[in-house]
Amino acid sequence: MPQIGKNINSRQLARKWPFLRYEKFEETLRKAASEWFKEKSFKTHPRNSYCLANWDDWEKNIILDEVAGYIRKVKNDCEQKRKPFPLHKYIHHALSSQAMAFNLIGPLITRKDYEPIVSVLQTKGLPNSNDIFSASFEYEDRDIFNEDSGQPTSIDIVLKNNNGRPIIFIESKLVERGFGGCSVFAGGDCNGQNPINNYDYCFLHFIGRKYWVLMDKHGFSEILRNEKLCIFVEYYQFFRELLFSIEKGGVFVLLSDERSPVFHCKVNGIERGKMAFLTNILPKQHKDRIMSISIQEMVEAIRRTNRHTDWINEFEKKYGLHNRSLQRTAYRHP
Repeated sequence: MPQIGKNINSRQLARKWPFLRYEKFEETLRKAASEWFKEKSFKTHPRNSYCLANWDDWEKNIILDEVAGYIRKVKNDCEQKRKPFPLHKYIHHALSSQAMAFNLIGPLITRKDYEPIVSVLQTKGLPNSNDIFSASFEYEDRDIFNEDSGQPTSIDIVLKNNNGRPIIFIESKLVERGFGGCSVFAGGDCNGQNPINNYDYCFLHFIGRKYWVLMDKHGFSEILRNEKLCIFVEYYQFFRELLFSIEKGGVFVLLSDERSPVFHCKVNGIERGKMAFLTNILPKQHKDRIMSISIQEMVEAIRRTNRHTDWINEFEKKYGLHNRSLQRTAYRHP
């Protein structure tokens, strides 16, 4: 490692950091989104040109009208059945991961074309990925964790087989800087101590949530036995969604941007990001129940079909992917 001395300082060393930098990634997305909204003559927030002026304008954040119509119909159908279909608070924001998922996976759902997803999953060695028959957004099941009140664990995208059984659970991320942490800790009601030896130290367990029960059932307790800090403090969302997938007999998949250093990227042959770290600490029996796929891999698979030429170029423009020669190399240094 280079040392600070007379001929080099910390600012100069920062420029030699070999891994991706988040700020450059987000800056690229913001610029691309601003240009896309401007090209469409959409009214944007007075201070943030990469965000639409109003939440009610969220449909303008969706590339295809057929996808916006599908989301609207599903939401209305759910409301009539008194089932939630949460549109996120920032769905009108160009950097919304929910909007990105709608734009990337939505056309495959409306056109019942799952070949691109299948091809990417197969390259990752996922068994039974060719059994995908249908897909939907915002999947939940309150019974898994006994989430009888409040917002339950929700999976962004679920892929089902021809029997209607969910087999692949996909969480989508774009500019998030991590997985969601525990709100009880963030709210000051927990000191972050690992409750593995006494679950009653955990408020969530005390009120009946089954997170720790399922952690124990699926072999996670042993790997966390000697930890001082509760793993939920930082990775609450990750473990909930992974446990949800395992309990359902499925596979957990993270969809993220390979330009971001946050979740999963590879630089000079070295895998980085939270998914690389978390996968390494999982019990061996679950390592084949979790994987990462990138937005870039999905875009390339969609392009290869030659069936989505009416929107895939727009997706690349909207998310700053259209300049292939720059997008893989522009994030090495600050």
